[in-house]
Amino acid sequence: MLSSNQKRRLTSVQIIVFSYVALILVSSLLLCLPFFHNPGISLSYIDSLFTAASAISVTGLTVITIHEVFNQWGILFLTLLFQVGGIGIMTLGTFFWMLLGKQIGLEQRIWIATDHNRSTLSGLVDLMRNILVMALIIELIGTILLGSHFMIAGYYTDWYDAFYHGYFASVSAFTNAGFDLHGNSLLGFTHDYIVQTIVMLLIICGAIGFPVLVELRTYFSYRRAKARFTFSLFTKITTLTFFSLIVIGAVLIYVFERQHFLADKSWDESLFYSLFHSVSSRSGGLSTTEISLFSTPTLIMLSAMMFIGASPSSVGGGIRTTTFFVLIATVFANMRGYKDVKVFGRELVDEDIMRSFVVFFIAIVLVFMAVIMLVWLEDLPFQHILFEVCSAFGTTGLSTGITTQLGAPGKLILIIIMMIGRVGIINLLLFLKRDDRIARYHHPKERIIIGQ
Repeated sequence: MLSSNQKRRLTSVQIIVFSYVALILVSSLLLCLPFFHNPGISLSYIDSLFTAASAISVTGLTVITIHEVFNQWGILFLTLLFQVGGIGIMTLGTFFWMLLGKQIGLEQRIWIATDHNRSTLSGLVDLMRNILVMALIIELIGTILLGSHFMIAGYYTDWYDAFYHGYFASVSAFTNAGFDLHGNSLLGFTHDYIVQTIVMLLIICGAIGFPVLVELRTYFSYRRAKARFTFSLFTKITTLTFFSLIVIGAVLIYVFERQHFLADKSWDESLFYSLFHSVSSRSGGLSTTEISLFSTPTLIMLSAMMFIGASPSSVGGGIRTTTFFVLIATVFANMRGYKDVKVFGRELVDEDIMRSFVVFFIAIVLVFMAVIMLVWLEDLPFQHILFEVCSAFGTTGLSTGITTQLGAPGKLILIIIMMIGRVGIINLLLFLKRDDRIARYHHPKERIIIGQ
């Protein structure tokens, strides 16, 4: 046990990371209980740990078939883990704290800011309330739409089964958890474009970032009041990058697969196969076909998309879309001879540029190390291992089907990568960071040769 003095020395980042780790460990023990299992089913601890980590990191990689192992209580418990992992442990913590009539103090606000990657403490309680309300409303709408369609289309004749599956699918899609109750993701809805469209919209709402959703709601309220509203630079960059990656991903999937997987598909099938998997690679993790059927160029491209991941302060992982944008903008500015990076009439802060390159470098090293370890430990194709690692880091959950073939060491590696993808590279660095030190002196500066 930590002493009171040691507890005080824990930073907000360390508290958040330890909270997620503790939640995974507790959840893994609970998921081992027979109360959550179907009759005659037992679950090994490593598989329970992997499932808990995948659920809380809202990744969706699984080493078991969910509906075969867990009963309805176990499945409902999993959806609760999706909420905690997707919306954020501090969002739900703030909600329950307020229900108890407690004041949100400075320390709690710092924890909230850390969990949601916010640089300011102002308006955090309202932000948490808005996030929770919007998440519940979006999930409710998704449940109603999917449940109603499941009944009308004849997937389920009983209303309870229809809305039960609609609820799970809605929560899984919005939190980008990527879990399913059918054991084959959305392969049963390959030609159901209504289900695919609803799921894509839910994935986008979860992955584009809560600040963007809050600003969008504020925009419409201002518009009703006929007042002027200006979107923040964050929202402009996030929206541009997010939807550009979706379009680029869809086009590349079509180009790479038109002579392969899509060769015998109609134009509408090609469109939805390309678009759905491009959207899902943001962080959704659901698929309408077996991913292993895609060609190697598509798998590598999707690996890159999952590595980039979703937007900051969203339910997704990866290096995040804003990081990718800053990298590209900095490179282009440098190519044009500019020392400053200017976008949308604003100039990026040097610290943010430096952070973006640090995040990118650390992420590359982590993925590279994980791939090397798995290639060494597992006798599996390289491109499939790369795909699996990027899926874990981006908390995406798309898989070529090798997850169940991994041994215990391989599963532990993916668990670590999934958790790093969930808490973020910046929080990882801050978690390991020592106290700030002020240099008492400087050495003479000297230029070195770079890049040639």
